[in-house]
Amino acid sequence: MRTVIAGGHGQIALKLERLLAERGDRPAGIIRRPEQAADLADAGAEPLLLDLESATASGLAGLLEGADAVVFAAGAGPGSGAARKNTVDRDAAVLLADAAELAGVRRYLIISSMGADAGAQHAADPVFETYLRAKGAADDAVRARTSLDWTVLRPGRLTDGPGTGLVRLAPSVARGAVDRADVAAVLAALLHEPGTAGQTLELVAGNATVEEAVAAAAGHNG
Repeated sequence: MRTVIAGGHGQIALKLERLLAERGDRPAGIIRRPEQAADLADAGAEPLLLDLESATASGLAGLLEGADAVVFAAGAGPGSGAARKNTVDRDAAVLLADAAELAGVRRYLIISSMGADAGAQHAADPVFETYLRAKGAADDAVRARTSLDWTVLRPGRLTDGPGTGLVRLAPSVARGAVDRADVAAVLAALLHEPGTAGQTLELVAGNATVEEAVAAAAGHNG
């Protein structure tokens, strides 16, 4: 299975690429800077050089030829201002959806955030409000595509532990935290579970194994 990951040098993306490579899939990651390529190669992923903020849908679609799935894992990052929340977290996600449609790639996973909402209010932190609105708008744009088999994954507060392999995954869960390693493991499982298409799922640490949680989300019992 060839999976192209936008934001291929991100923390979750690198963990996902390694998981996919270890199970025999063919991950590829889109990166902005050539010096990031070595880290992707070390994770077992093919580096694809492209700036999502200046790319066209047709240009991006060329990198998706032959892909079975795409994952949007890009983000402007915590140190960026409000403008880049829109150009990366929102616009690049829409661009990837446009390119996937052009390339005929149906499976689309997007890493969102708990609380993402195009009308989010967060007066104490205007930049964070812009981030939640950008993620919410991106989710809405992806979910509107009938040509895509999309899954929106909304993790809680991200932490950097080694991962427990135990999660709670459902359309709505109580707020909490989750290790980036567990987010990557859930994404890897979702890629091989088409029954989760058309769902928006929240994710925090829990007591179900990743496999159990993803199977339950897909409607498989037992």
